[in-house]
Amino acid sequence: MEKTHRIATAVLALAAAGAQAADLVIVSPDGQTLLRIADDASSFSVVRKGETVIAPSPLGLELDDQPAFGLLKLESRQDTREDHVIPLVATKAATARDHYVATTLGFREASGGRRVFIDARAYDEGVAFRYRIEGTDGVKLRSERTAFVPAGDPSCLISPLDGAHEVQFERQRVSQLKADAAYDVPVVCATPSGRTHYAITQAHLQAYTGASFRREGDALRVQLSGVPGRQGPAYVSTGGLTTAWRAVMVADQAGKLIENQLVGNLNPAPAGDFSWVKPGKAAWDWWSGPLVGMKPDMAAYKRFIDFAAESGFPYYLIDANWASGPSGCCNADPKTDITRPADGIDMPELVRYAQAKDVSLLLWVHWVHLDARMDEVLDTYVRWGIKGIKVDFMNRDDQQVVDFYHRAAAATARRHLLLDLHGAYVPAGLQRTYPNFITQEGVLGAEWSKMDRRVTPRHNLMLPYTRMLTGPMDYTPGGFRNATPATFEVRAEMPLVQNTRGQTLAMYVVYDSPLQMVSDDPSAYRGEAGFDFIKRVPTAWDETRFIQGEPGEDIVLARRQGKTWYLGAMTSDQARAEKVSLTFLPPGHWKATIWQDGEGARQVQRTQRTVTSKDVLSLSLAAAGGAAVVLEPITAP
Repeated sequence: MEKTHRIATAVLALAAAGAQAADLVIVSPDGQTLLRIADDASSFSVVRKGETVIAPSPLGLELDDQPAFGLLKLESRQDTREDHVIPLVATKAATARDHYVATTLGFREASGGRRVFIDARAYDEGVAFRYRIEGTDGVKLRSERTAFVPAGDPSCLISPLDGAHEVQFERQRVSQLKADAAYDVPVVCATPSGRTHYAITQAHLQAYTGASFRREGDALRVQLSGVPGRQGPAYVSTGGLTTAWRAVMVADQAGKLIENQLVGNLNPAPAGDFSWVKPGKAAWDWWSGPLVGMKPDMAAYKRFIDFAAESGFPYYLIDANWASGPSGCCNADPKTDITRPADGIDMPELVRYAQAKDVSLLLWVHWVHLDARMDEVLDTYVRWGIKGIKVDFMNRDDQQVVDFYHRAAAATARRHLLLDLHGAYVPAGLQRTYPNFITQEGVLGAEWSKMDRRVTPRHNLMLPYTRMLTGPMDYTPGGFRNATPATFEVRAEMPLVQNTRGQTLAMYVVYDSPLQMVSDDPSAYRGEAGFDFIKRVPTAWDETRFIQGEPGEDIVLARRQGKTWYLGAMTSDQARAEKVSLTFLPPGHWKATIWQDGEGARQVQRTQRTVTSKDVLSLSLAAAGGAAVVLEPITAP
């Protein structure tokens, strides 16, 4: 600890010498990452390993009903350090180390006397800052002046803003972005040297509003999301202001960002006991059926319950049309009553049938129906014996919807219900505070294979390096009607996927979702190669390690539960032999069970061998292919 302190002090001295004398510098515990803030709160910059990551960039707030802030002068500075380990529930690791250097900077307006605070933190894994205005007076905020100027006009992985956040990521230079378009978080770039890879995103939206980016010159300007139909400010408080954290995650490699815990660490820890949260896989009826959803039918529901029970899955998700009245897609019909099942459906009886087979039921609901009478709906589900809900079609991230997320997470937590949000904005760390908020969409996932061709192998290999950095993603893998991009065709029912069976298996390791769908029809799995792996692979982990790969091209990811390691390997359009060093294994002998691509898209070769940490596995991946490996200890050293 003393050595780290000396390094940080030395780097701080060098940074201060290279910056303007008035810069306020916050240095990460390892001394390698610096956040600089001008002493008039007008700008900030980020430096890592001596190289600029974010060039000097604007700071500030634009109030809606007051004049712009005048010249700000530093009035106070309060520095703190934090280092503790947070136990986690149902996520990508058993613990997270929350280790940072922080400062709270108090600024006062030179003329008007108004005050604003900036909270800033520097972690080894990144930096973050937010604004605060104290007091009981309401605040109306038109926008933030915050912007990010990536150094060197880098080529970044970026996606256009979409209400449901279901779009592809493409590689573009900041200077090539359209000035009149909005872009989503995260934005993933690298410094000119390639020594630092980083992701610009947001965290802890509670009591605030979401945001996107617009290009202004060489900057990505933060644009707050306003409430549709509400004129004037994007955000209105009843007293004071605390904005979301603006965050920059950093790592030596793009894939190492997958291990990063910054977004979660910027959120409050859970209050209370969440040991009841049970991760696992779920049978699901919508993906293999019609777009409007399966007709309500007791026998059909019991068929999926039987499949879940036979497969050892703890959940079955009943999707649209189970409730009384009109259902189906998109718009919430006022005649739908989600406290009553459709004619012919006895929900308590269905719950009893499932419980007798050790299966729990999850129900799909439209967010508008839930929002209108949340307590009544959730209390009804508790009486029935339902274990969780999937909430859909918010497709917004403004102040009202952010508030809905927090109310829904808190209300379900009080009742020991799981929460899965679809039509959702990109995660901002709410899962850390409410571990029962177990997964969410906000991703271009496998459902779109029923409607178009956008879920390509390249897209599948972009997601781990982009969207997945911010939190779990309910991609809904499991398609067993595997095809190649050349043989793929769009089918709404019993759809195909544009990847091999090996890649489908690998997704259960690579894609982070503690509640993981097994999306295809039960008939697609019985007697099929590779289903034995899906039945055994966990959905929550004690440790996650990036091994190798490049965005859009390939990935090898290792995850551990207990003493057993699982490997997932995926490739895009190019077939390849992945040489995987097993140096991450502890000493001793290990049984490696390997599932990898066979001759056809639906073929899987299953082999076993004994390995040690000195071995290198050679995994043969077809184009749009993949492999999955289970590594179990045989002997200790």
